[in-house]
Amino acid sequence: MAYALMTSGGKDSMLALDRARQEGLDVRILATIYEGSTGRLRFHGVRHELIAAQAEVLGLEYVAAATSPQPFEPVFEQMLRDLKDRDIQGVVFGNIHLADVREWYEERVKAAGLEHIEPLWGGPGIEVAWGVVERGHRAVVVGVDLAQRAVPFLGREFAADLVTEIGTMEGIDPCGERGEYHTFVFDGPDFSQAVEFTRGETVEIDGHRFLDLVPAGAVL
Repeated sequence: MAYALMTSGGKDSMLALDRARQEGLDVRILATIYEGSTGRLRFHGVRHELIAAQAEVLGLEYVAAATSPQPFEPVFEQMLRDLKDRDIQGVVFGNIHLADVREWYEERVKAAGLEHIEPLWGGPGIEVAWGVVERGHRAVVVGVDLAQRAVPFLGREFAADLVTEIGTMEGIDPCGERGEYHTFVFDGPDFSQAVEFTRGETVEIDGHRFLDLVPAGAVL
Protein backbone atom coordinates (compact mmCIF):
# COMPACT_ATOMS: atom_id res chain seq x y z
CA MET A 1 0.00 0.00 0.00
CA ALA A 2 1.31 3.42 -0.98
CA TYR A 3 1.09 6.67 0.95
CA ALA A 4 1.63 10.38 0.36
CA LEU A 5 3.20 13.03 2.59
CA MET A 6 1.46 16.41 2.67
CA THR A 7 4.30 18.81 3.24
CA SER A 8 5.32 22.41 3.65
CA GLY A 9 8.96 21.44 3.31
CA GLY A 10 9.63 22.13 6.97
CA LYS A 11 11.22 20.14 9.77
CA ASP A 12 8.01 18.62 11.16
CA SER A 13 6.99 17.30 7.74
CA MET A 14 10.40 15.72 7.20
CA LEU A 15 10.46 14.15 10.67
CA ALA A 16 6.93 12.82 10.04
CA LEU A 17 8.17 11.23 6.81
CA ASP A 18 11.09 9.75 8.71
CA ARG A 19 8.81 8.29 11.40
CA ALA A 20 6.28 6.99 8.85
CA ARG A 21 9.01 5.10 7.05
CA GLN A 22 10.32 3.69 10.31
CA GLU A 23 6.81 2.41 10.95
CA GLY A 24 6.92 0.58 7.63
CA LEU A 25 4.75 2.87 5.50
CA ASP A 26 5.61 2.99 1.81
CA VAL A 27 5.55 6.75 1.21
CA ARG A 28 5.87 7.40 -2.52
CA ILE A 29 4.51 10.90 -3.07
CA LEU A 30 5.50 14.32 -1.74
CA ALA A 31 2.46 16.58 -2.07
CA THR A 32 2.06 20.29 -1.50
CA ILE A 33 -0.23 23.21 -2.25
CA TYR A 34 1.12 26.66 -3.03
CA GLU A 35 -0.22 30.10 -3.83
CA GLY A 36 -0.65 30.30 -7.58
CA SER A 37 -0.25 34.06 -7.56
CA THR A 38 3.22 33.91 -6.01
CA GLY A 39 4.50 30.38 -6.58
CA ARG A 40 5.24 30.16 -2.86
CA LEU A 41 3.84 28.19 0.05
CA ARG A 42 1.42 30.14 2.20
CA PHE A 43 2.84 31.30 5.57
CA HIS A 44 6.25 29.82 4.75
CA GLY A 45 7.19 31.91 1.73
CA VAL A 46 9.15 28.97 0.28
CA ARG A 47 9.22 28.65 -3.50
CA HIS A 48 7.42 25.50 -4.61
CA GLU A 49 10.42 24.63 -6.81
CA LEU A 50 12.35 23.92 -3.60
CA ILE A 51 9.70 21.40 -2.53
CA ALA A 52 10.09 19.77 -5.95
CA ALA A 53 13.85 19.63 -5.32
CA GLN A 54 13.20 17.98 -1.95
CA ALA A 55 11.07 15.33 -3.62
CA GLU A 56 13.78 14.60 -6.18
CA VAL A 57 16.56 14.02 -3.64
CA LEU A 58 14.19 11.96 -1.48
CA GLY A 59 13.33 9.75 -4.43
CA LEU A 60 9.64 10.66 -4.24
CA GLU A 61 7.17 11.72 -6.89
CA TYR A 62 6.23 15.39 -6.61
CA VAL A 63 2.53 16.25 -6.74
CA ALA A 64 1.58 19.92 -6.44
CA ALA A 65 -1.50 22.06 -6.88
CA ALA A 66 -1.94 25.82 -6.91
CA THR A 67 -4.54 28.07 -5.35
CA SER A 68 -5.72 31.34 -6.90
CA PRO A 69 -8.26 31.91 -8.18
CA GLN A 70 -9.61 28.95 -6.20
CA PRO A 71 -9.15 29.04 -2.40
CA PHE A 72 -7.25 26.38 -0.48
CA GLU A 73 -10.07 24.05 0.56
CA PRO A 74 -11.42 22.99 -2.86
CA VAL A 75 -7.87 22.64 -4.19
CA PHE A 76 -6.95 20.43 -1.24
CA GLU A 77 -10.06 18.30 -1.60
CA GLN A 78 -9.42 17.79 -5.32
CA MET A 79 -5.85 16.74 -4.54
CA LEU A 80 -7.19 14.14 -2.10
CA ARG A 81 -9.55 12.77 -4.74
CA ASP A 82 -6.69 12.58 -7.23
CA LEU A 83 -4.54 10.68 -4.73
CA LYS A 84 -7.39 8.28 -4.04
CA ASP A 85 -7.82 7.68 -7.78
CA ARG A 86 -4.14 6.73 -7.91
CA ASP A 87 -4.64 4.03 -5.26
CA ILE A 88 -2.93 5.98 -2.50
CA GLN A 89 -3.98 4.46 0.83
CA GLY A 90 -3.45 7.42 3.13
CA VAL A 91 -1.83 10.79 3.76
CA VAL A 92 0.89 11.56 6.32
CA PHE A 93 0.95 14.92 8.13
CA GLY A 94 3.40 16.57 10.53
CA ASN A 95 0.96 18.03 13.06
CA ILE A 96 1.90 17.78 16.73
CA HIS A 97 -0.72 19.15 19.12
CA LEU A 98 -3.11 21.70 17.55
CA ALA A 99 -6.36 19.75 17.69
CA ASP A 100 -8.36 22.17 15.53
CA VAL A 101 -5.80 21.99 12.72
CA ARG A 102 -5.70 18.21 12.87
CA GLU A 103 -9.48 17.97 12.92
CA TRP A 104 -9.81 20.15 9.80
CA TYR A 105 -7.45 17.97 7.80
CA GLU A 106 -8.61 14.66 9.22
CA GLU A 107 -12.26 15.32 8.40
CA ARG A 108 -11.46 15.97 4.73
CA VAL A 109 -8.93 13.18 4.35
CA LYS A 110 -11.34 10.58 5.73
CA ALA A 111 -14.19 11.97 3.63
CA ALA A 112 -12.03 11.23 0.58
CA GLY A 113 -11.71 7.62 1.70
CA LEU A 114 -8.07 7.91 2.79
CA GLU A 115 -6.25 7.15 6.02
CA HIS A 116 -5.13 10.17 8.05
CA ILE A 117 -1.72 9.54 9.65
CA GLU A 118 0.02 11.72 12.27
CA PRO A 119 3.36 10.14 13.32
CA LEU A 120 4.32 13.09 15.56
CA TRP A 121 0.96 13.61 17.25
CA GLY A 122 1.02 14.16 20.99
CA GLY A 123 4.78 14.25 21.36
CA PRO A 124 6.23 16.96 23.63
CA GLY A 125 7.27 19.83 21.38
CA ILE A 126 10.80 20.08 22.69
CA GLU A 127 11.32 16.35 22.18
CA VAL A 128 10.09 16.63 18.60
CA ALA A 129 12.45 19.56 18.03
CA TRP A 130 15.39 17.57 19.37
CA GLY A 131 14.30 14.62 17.24
CA VAL A 132 14.77 16.73 14.12
CA VAL A 133 18.36 17.52 15.05
CA GLU A 134 19.25 14.09 16.39
CA ARG A 135 18.05 12.36 13.22
CA GLY A 136 20.31 14.61 11.14
CA HIS A 137 17.72 16.78 9.42
CA ARG A 138 19.19 20.14 8.45
CA ALA A 139 16.85 23.10 8.17
CA VAL A 140 17.00 26.87 7.98
CA VAL A 141 14.45 29.23 9.54
CA VAL A 142 12.79 30.98 6.61
CA GLY A 143 9.89 32.83 8.20
CA VAL A 144 8.97 34.45 11.53
CA ASP A 145 5.92 36.13 13.00
CA LEU A 146 6.95 39.66 13.92
CA ALA A 147 4.51 39.69 16.85
CA GLN A 148 6.17 36.72 18.54
CA ARG A 149 9.54 36.01 20.15
CA ALA A 150 11.14 33.99 17.37
CA VAL A 151 12.08 36.99 15.24
CA PRO A 152 15.85 36.62 15.88
CA PHE A 153 15.72 33.05 14.55
CA LEU A 154 15.33 34.13 10.93
CA GLY A 155 18.13 32.78 8.76
CA ARG A 156 19.58 30.51 11.47
CA GLU A 157 20.07 26.82 10.97
CA PHE A 158 17.80 24.65 13.10
CA ALA A 159 20.65 23.03 14.99
CA ALA A 160 21.43 22.04 18.59
CA ASP A 161 22.31 25.56 19.70
CA LEU A 162 18.99 26.94 18.49
CA VAL A 163 16.95 24.11 20.03
CA THR A 164 18.75 24.65 23.33
CA GLU A 165 17.93 28.36 23.17
CA ILE A 166 14.29 27.66 22.34
CA GLY A 167 14.07 25.33 25.32
CA THR A 168 14.88 28.20 27.69
CA MET A 169 12.27 30.59 26.27
CA GLU A 170 8.81 31.09 27.71
CA GLY A 171 5.81 31.87 25.56
CA ILE A 172 7.06 30.08 22.45
CA ASP A 173 6.10 26.69 21.12
CA PRO A 174 9.32 24.70 20.63
CA CYS A 175 8.25 23.55 17.17
CA GLY A 176 6.63 26.81 16.12
CA GLU A 177 3.18 25.19 16.02
CA ARG A 178 1.49 28.53 16.65
CA GLY A 179 3.22 30.14 13.69
CA GLU A 180 6.16 31.57 15.61
CA TYR A 181 8.59 30.43 12.92
CA HIS A 182 8.80 28.21 9.83
CA THR A 183 11.66 26.20 8.37
CA PHE A 184 12.86 24.60 5.15
CA VAL A 185 14.75 21.29 5.31
CA PHE A 186 17.61 21.12 2.82
CA ASP A 187 19.33 17.90 3.90
CA GLY A 188 18.65 14.84 6.00
CA PRO A 189 19.13 11.11 6.51
CA ASP A 190 17.02 10.12 3.49
CA PHE A 191 18.31 12.81 1.12
CA SER A 192 20.58 11.56 -1.68
CA GLN A 193 22.22 15.00 -1.58
CA ALA A 194 21.52 18.43 -0.13
CA VAL A 195 19.07 20.77 -1.86
CA GLU A 196 21.15 23.62 -3.25
CA PHE A 197 20.00 27.22 -2.88
CA THR A 198 21.27 30.73 -2.32
CA ARG A 199 19.99 33.20 0.22
CA GLY A 200 18.08 36.06 -1.33
CA GLU A 201 16.30 39.09 0.02
CA THR A 202 14.50 39.45 3.34
CA VAL A 203 10.99 40.87 3.03
CA GLU A 204 8.11 41.72 5.35
CA ILE A 205 4.54 40.78 4.41
CA ASP A 206 1.41 40.92 6.59
CA GLY A 207 3.27 40.96 9.89
CA HIS A 208 5.77 38.27 8.92
CA ARG A 209 9.40 38.43 7.85
CA PHE A 210 10.66 35.98 5.24
CA LEU A 211 14.06 34.97 3.96
CA ASP A 212 13.88 34.12 0.27
CA LEU A 213 15.71 30.93 -0.61
CA VAL A 214 16.52 30.88 -4.31
CA PRO A 215 16.87 27.44 -5.94
CA ALA A 216 20.26 26.80 -7.48
CA GLY A 217 20.30 27.78 -11.12
CA ALA A 218 17.04 29.73 -10.92
CA VAL A 219 16.67 32.62 -13.35
CA LEU A 220 15.10 35.59 -11.54
